[in-house]
Amino acid sequence: MQQGWLGVDVGGTASRWVLVGAEGEIRARGETGGTTGHLFNPAARNAFVQVVSAIVDAVGTHGPLSGVCLGVTGLGGRAIDEAKAIVGELAGLPVTAIHAMNDMELAFRAAFAPGTGHLVSAGTGSVGLHVAADGTLVRVGGRGLLIDDGGSGTWIALEALNQLYRRIDETGGPAEARVLADGLFAAIGGDDWDTTRAFIYGSERGRIGALAQIVGAAAKKGDPLAQQIMQRAGEELARLGLALVKRTQNLPIGYVGGVVNLEGVKPALLAALAGHDVIFPQIDAAHHAALMARAAAEPEMERR
Repeated sequence: MQQGWLGVDVGGTASRWVLVGAEGEIRARGETGGTTGHLFNPAARNAFVQVVSAIVDAVGTHGPLSGVCLGVTGLGGRAIDEAKAIVGELAGLPVTAIHAMNDMELAFRAAFAPGTGHLVSAGTGSVGLHVAADGTLVRVGGRGLLIDDGGSGTWIALEALNQLYRRIDETGGPAEARVLADGLFAAIGGDDWDTTRAFIYGSERGRIGALAQIVGAAAKKGDPLAQQIMQRAGEELARLGLALVKRTQNLPIGYVGGVVNLEGVKPALLAALAGHDVIFPQIDAAHHAALMARAAAEPEMERR
């Protein structure tokens, strides 16, 4: 019976999976909804179970699994063991065949060998990571939208609304930010405070972070407030890279995530990191996770 190893990259808005065979060849890939590793939250735990169940069901059509490796946004500490237990039960595998980590560590390992670089991810949230040669992790940022996540999609969206409502407070309208206001309020569903409040306080972070695309589009159209916010987003992301350099050593700084490609972010980031080696690696984290699952099984395979 053909063996298969599953790799999963679980993000806040989407979860991507790849199944590889005995020679490391890709046998299947797919995508389903996002979730988080905040398993201490009952709702988040239920969402995690649903996402993993959907992936296991989809992969099941391609034959039995031999092992799983997954990176999950927000996963850490004692929740790692719980996540492994959940996946093992749903996949019908022993916990020893399950490997779990934060999605940022998975992304780093897909981009760099340990000790050779720094990685900053800018998507729904923002976080920076260095994995030392001995496996030690140095993490900066990544504290969620209620504390910081500077330069992330949620940060951009909330900063845009904050600045818009300050102008509305002072002038009765969006002032010079009409293009930004029109785009955001159309996406939210109305320009009254009740609509905005219901959208922001009733949405999960991925839905809020998606509004960053509206801010980027307004910046591209010349909206001055949107341009200012995207400039600041680039500077915030540069700060994470500089923090990793300061904490460790001067190594290449890689940036991944959809926010990096929004209007104005990359130029601001590069200007703030003048003199540093900045790269924008293209990674397939789910595929790398599948290869990690297969590699972890190699000693057992050799003994057979």
